Amino acid sequence: MRFPKISRSLRQLTTHVLAIALGVVLMVSTLQVLPSQAEPAPRVTAGDTSKLAVQRQSPATAAIGSSSFVTAAVNRVGTAVVRIDTERTITRRVDQFSEDPFFRRFFGDGFSQQMPSEQQLRGLGSGFIIDKSGLVLTNAHVVDKADKVTVRLKDGRTFEGKVQGIDEVTDLAVVKINAGNDLPVAPLGSSSNVQVGDWAIAVGNPLGFDNTVTLGIISTLKRSSAQVGINDKRLDFIQTDAAINPGNSGGPLLNGQGEVIGINTAIRPDAMGIGFAIPIDKAKAIAAQLQRDGKVAHPYLGVQMLTLTPDLAKENNTDPNSPIQIPEINGVFVMRVVPNSPAASAGIRRGDVILQIDGKAITSAEQLQNFVEDSRLGQVLQVKVQRGNQTQQLSIRTAELQNAS
Repeated sequence: MRFPKISRSLRQLTTHVLAIALGVVLMVSTLQVLPSQAEPAPRVTAGDTSKLAVQRQSPATAAIGSSSFVTAAVNRVGTAVVRIDTERTITRRVDQFSEDPFFRRFFGDGFSQQMPSEQQLRGLGSGFIIDKSGLVLTNAHVVDKADKVTVRLKDGRTFEGKVQGIDEVTDLAVVKINAGNDLPVAPLGSSSNVQVGDWAIAVGNPLGFDNTVTLGIISTLKRSSAQVGINDKRLDFIQTDAAINPGNSGGPLLNGQGEVIGINTAIRPDAMGIGFAIPIDKAKAIAAQLQRDGKVAHPYLGVQMLTLTPDLAKENNTDPNSPIQIPEINGVFVMRVVPNSPAASAGIRRGDVILQIDGKAITSAEQLQNFVEDSRLGQVLQVKVQRGNQTQQLSIRTAELQNAS
């Protein structure tokens, strides 16, 4: 009666043995295949471990190297970056009794007794030394209208700064400090060599946090001040995602080699991770004029303008409430002519479309602005405009822009 049970037990044992044997065969086969598919392990001798260290580096570490390029860049320029503190006293008239109900009841809402009151405003910005004699380059809005300018170096020394020149149109200023002739100088690069995707390192004193460094890339080039929303400037900015905050203004934007390629100058309040810098090539030219003359003369025509395209004109013309029909062409639409300006004297009218200047086609407001900026004071420009269905040729003599605003 026990034979059937023994037979079943033998069959089960045989099945297990076969399964184990098959597993061993498969494992051995796998071990024989794997080495041929993988990279051979590095053979390192006892006296040479550098090869193993290199092979274990991540791609990011291999690109940066054992010492961060950011550290090297900041060390190259860091001592030349300064903090700029400003003080400005303003006088305003305060209505002493206008909020008092007693006086309102007896003397009426029009009664007021004005008393002068002084208020001291403090500002903070950044800058960097461009000459051993103590010339500091910064933004115009950092030091504009300041009664007192204090420049503090990274080593803690402070000096009174004297503003040598301000140019509101390009938002640049030069400040002089008397600290001997052995000051650290920031190495200036060239913004013409900058490409989108290059490293961007911002150095300055954002929000009062001294000697702060942020890292990003160049997001785009030649972003016009009009596109940024700063219509009273004439600039093509470098755009970066390196963090720029209040207090960074006037500080340097560096490339990966530690050379200054721009001056951090503006942020949009509605932007996240977008900042703007003045190209250093532009700043070099303006700084030289500010050192020499204390100001920069900018030619102007005196028009408020808008880039016109056929689609934009068509959209306007199909609107039954539009007060004017616009030629459906490419050009620059004149929205307003400033009274007593060169454009007004030459006969430019609101609604004109500027097509050419000196025979060169003009297709955008930025192009027109740059053309005028590059012209000479008093230069006569031949301007072709379309007025309705007719074209006219007008001569406009440029004049000096007196007020950036």
